[in-house]
Formats: sequence, C-alpha cells, structure tokens
Amino acid sequence: MKSATRYLWGMLLACLLATSMVLSNEPQDDVDEDGKVEVEDDSAENELKVAQQVYKKPIASGDVNLAEPFDNARDFKEKWVKSEAKKDGVEDNIAKYDGEWKLEEPKDNALKGDLGVVLKSKAKHHAISRLLDTPYEFSASPLVVQYEVKFQNGLDCGGGYIKLLTQSSDLNLKKFTDKTPYTIMFGPDKCGNDNKLHFIFRHKNPVTGKYEEKHAKKPTAALDSYFTDKKTHLYTLVVKPENTFEIFVDQTLVNSGSLLEDFEPAVNPPKEVIDPTDEKPNDWDEREKIPDPEAKKPEDWDENEPEMIEDEDASMPDGWLDSEPALIADPSAQRPTDWDDDMDGEWEPPMISNPACESVPGCGEWKRPQIKNPNYKGIWKATMIDNPNFKGKWKPRKIPNPDYFEDNDPYRMSPIGAVGLELWSMSDDIVFDNFVITDSKSVADIWATDTWEVKHLQEMSGGPSAKSVVQAVLDATHERPWLWAVIIVVVLLPIVLLIAYCCMPGSSKGYVWQFLMTHSWLLCGIVVVLLVIYAIRHQMQDSTATRKKTDSPTADDLNEQLEDADVAANEGGDTPSRGSARKPRSKKSDLDADNSSEAAENNDSDKSPRKGSPTRRRPRVQKE
Repeated sequence: MKSATRYLWGMLLACLLATSMVLSNEPQDDVDEDGKVEVEDDSAENELKVAQQVYKKPIASGDVNLAEPFDNARDFKEKWVKSEAKKDGVEDNIAKYDGEWKLEEPKDNALKGDLGVVLKSKAKHHAISRLLDTPYEFSASPLVVQYEVKFQNGLDCGGGYIKLLTQSSDLNLKKFTDKTPYTIMFGPDKCGNDNKLHFIFRHKNPVTGKYEEKHAKKPTAALDSYFTDKKTHLYTLVVKPENTFEIFVDQTLVNSGSLLEDFEPAVNPPKEVIDPTDEKPNDWDEREKIPDPEAKKPEDWDENEPEMIEDEDASMPDGWLDSEPALIADPSAQRPTDWDDDMDGEWEPPMISNPACESVPGCGEWKRPQIKNPNYKGIWKATMIDNPNFKGKWKPRKIPNPDYFEDNDPYRMSPIGAVGLELWSMSDDIVFDNFVITDSKSVADIWATDTWEVKHLQEMSGGPSAKSVVQAVLDATHERPWLWAVIIVVVLLPIVLLIAYCCMPGSSKGYVWQFLMTHSWLLCGIVVVLLVIYAIRHQMQDSTATRKKTDSPTADDLNEQLEDADVAANEGGDTPSRGSARKPRSKKSDLDADNSSEAAENNDSDKSPRKGSPTRRRPRVQKE
C-alpha cells in the first residue's frame, strides 16, 4: 500500500512540474537592442477567422532604387530577364539555366489577386534578374534591402537568397550565372539540417585589386521554422554608413554586428604573414628530453625473465577430482524433431556443470596458479635527461604582409546595378514577392505594412494558409524539444495509468479509488493554485503593456489619413496629389488585362481601376 501511495504522489508531482514548465515558458514580447518591447494588439488574433482580402497594390512612400510588387505581367516580361547562359564546371545535361519561372498566385493565397514570381522546377539551375530603376551608390545613407519568400512545399535543399549585382558597363543579364560579379548576397539557404541566413559582401583589396567574399557570423536565433511552416516570411538587410549591419526576419532582429569585426575572413588582413620560403634547418633539434648517452645496462639485468611464473609452493587441494570433467553433456536433452543434419550439422546436446563437482574444490586437470616473478625487470631503457641541444618547437618566421592594407570604411562597396535570383533547389513552388531597395528603413517598414503585414495577419488568423493544430505542435516541439516530455507526462501517462487501472485486480482498484477520493480536495487545490498563478501573470503582463503603450500615431494611421485627404481633394476637383495615385489594383486583374490586346488596355484598364477591399493592418505599439 505504501509503495502505491508513493507512486501516486510521484505521478501528481510530475504532472505539477510539467504544468509549471508549460506556464513558465510562455512566449514573451520581442525585445530589441534598445530595450524596447514590441507589443502587438491581440484583438485581431482573437477573431476566429478573417475574411480573405483583395490585393491592393503598394506604393513606395519615399525614394527607392527598386520597388517590385510583381503585379503586372507586361512589366514582368519587359523588366525581368531570364538567363540563357550555362554554368561552368558541371555536366552538360544540367549546366543550362533552364529552370522555369512563372508569375502566378501562390497556393493558399492570403490575398485574392496577389501575384508573385514562382520557382517552378526541381533539380534545375534557375537564374532571373532585372536592372534597378536607379543604381545604388554607397555614399552617406544606409542600404535597405527587403523581400518576401514563401516555401510553399517546405525546403529540403535549396536557397531563397538574392544577389545584388555589381553595376558595370558590361553587365549582361542574359548571361547571368554564378560567376557574375555581385556586391551583396542575402537570404535564406538550407541543405539537410544546415539552416543558413546568408549575408555575404564582396570586398576589393586596394593593393591587389582582387575581390574576396566576406561572410557574416551566423545568427543566434532559431531558423528552422522559416523553412518548414510554409508561410510568407519577410527578410530585411540594413547596411549602415557606420560600418554596421542589421538583419530582420518578419520585422524581428535576428543578427547584427560590425562589418570590420563580425565577418570571416576579416576585411583587413594581418600585418605580418608566415614567410613561405622559410624552412626548418637540418640541425634543428626539437627534442626536449633525450636518453642519457652515458647510461649502461647492469650486468645482472636479465631481459628474458618472464613477468609471471608458477607458484612452486602450491599443491592440489584435497578432494580435487582430476578425473572428472567440469562440464558434461545434459543427459535430459533431446534431439529436436525438426533437426536436419545436412542443414544444421551433427546434433550435440548442450553442456551443463558436472553435478559430481558441486561438493568438491574442483574437477579436471589441476594447474599451479601464476604469481609475480621476483626476478622480472623487463626491457632495459636508459634514463632520460635534458637535451643540451634543445632549441624549442620550430616555427617559420613572419615577414611584413606584402598585401597588407587598412580599410576602415568597408561600407563603401561596389555600386549595385541589378537584383537577381540564381538558385538551385530540390524543392519547387518557391514564391518571391515585394522587393524593395532603398536608403530609408522607414520607407521599407511602410512598404512591409502595406504588403507583408497584411499577408501575415491573414495567414495567422485563420486565412487560407493558416497553420494547422498538428503543424503548430510540430513547430513548437521542434524549437523546444523538451515539450515532448511534457506531452508524454501530461497526455500519455494518464492514458497508460487508465489502462493499468482497468487491468488491476478488484482489491487494488478499490485502494486507488479510495486514495483519489480522500485526496480530491488536494487535487482541486493544486488546479486552483495553477489557474490563479496563470491569471495573475497574464494580468501583470496586460497591465504593463497598457501602461507603456504610446498614443502617437503609427505609420499606418498617417498613411490612411493621407489617403483620406487625397480622396477628399480629388472629389473636390483639385489636382490629384501623389497620395491620390494609391488606387487599389488587383494583380490578377492586371494579369488578365495584359493578356488581352493593348488597345483594350489603353482604353479600358487605365480609365477604370479596380478597387480592392480596405487593407487590415495589425496595430503595433512599442513599450519603452
């Protein structure tokens, strides 16, 4: 009874511990480098399902070098160039860049009519690119690069990164390959369990004129779910004139650092290098100890003496049966009826201990035991002494680095003239969308508000591509493997106990039932305490978030006010302003219009733009 009581109490404590772990590992608010916490309004997430919205064409809110929403088939065909080159160093049957690209709606599209450029082929080389509207020069403003990727079928081995191609007079997009010079390579990449988020820039050695790739340190954040959850993710790179960088995924900072200190190999080479012509002298002695040359083996040293010898003083114990074997054939064993001598060999009964040897010291041939040989000395070796010729471990000398330079401003990279996708993938249906290259993070943020945040809200609030319960559990356990233990304890253990209870004898069942009834008040108390802790914790988090919210208008509010003002101005007959040009257009309708005749486009499409439903934005505020 006592053991059963201890077992039941142990089960209760285990369940309590597992529940406490679940409560203590709730998701926390995102904290940025400045200590500010981003709090998102939960009102939108509390809705069971948000009706699918219609795509609305985004308009850049400031100066951009590129703003590509992929919403027009004619523009896509005119501006984007598919490579016609072949890749060097591979077999001819796979060397050609013949991977298929399509402008189409993604599967489980979050926004009706939203298009993207989709990588359609498996196990092929893909390359497509377009010129920037204005080449980017690294002067005194930051470089901000932002785009969306959605791995519709997940990703096993392949990439979703982009290349910012170096501006030059001989840049030919039809010959775009992996050898085409680029300034920056940025984005996700995976093969097997190796998940990467690349940021590579090519740096020119001012002494030799050669370019060398510099790779950023790996992010500390977990990247696994970005490749497996089949959702749209936003990748943002910011390179600042202060020679620093920041990388965001879904507007969350995942990596940052210095261009001078956090790249491998380092931008600036070492001042000294090993002399390649230096060789170790033949008389260089690296032995710290040597055998004493004056030592001699003693004359009485016998190296032939064995280490172990027989004990001459030992005698056979009385009663030892040297005529009886220690093992005999089992007399009760019988040959199996299915034994086949041809297949199994000659049958022999198994051996057992000889019963006659159980009451005597031993049976069989008696042998003297082995003892240490007092005359054993082993192989003679001379003692070791300090080497008088020891010079230490030889190292080649160092000389001044002939290629040394000091570049304290690696931010000033080669100008960027085009953006390209040059990829090999074992997964298909990879969607790219909403590219923007600018010198203002705020411009990129507003662009993300009008594009990615709308998709993200739809995907996370029960839209067509919302996450299933099973996928959510798999994602959670992938990032926190210890959750499997919680699931086993909280879910599987009660099931096992229930089955065991059903299989118990009647008397044991009665005791277990009596234990549960006697301690039911304690069980209820534990549940109540956990619920109170949970409620207090949430109340504290909610009150803290409310207290630290700011009332300043967000970028979304300013955009909506600007749009309302422009609409009012247009209705009053004033000259249309820049804001009034933000007319909702459907990517799908544009695609259909481009497939019709150009006359119909000029006469009908331009005169009657289609209107999309209002964009739902996810309100965000910051806590100091």
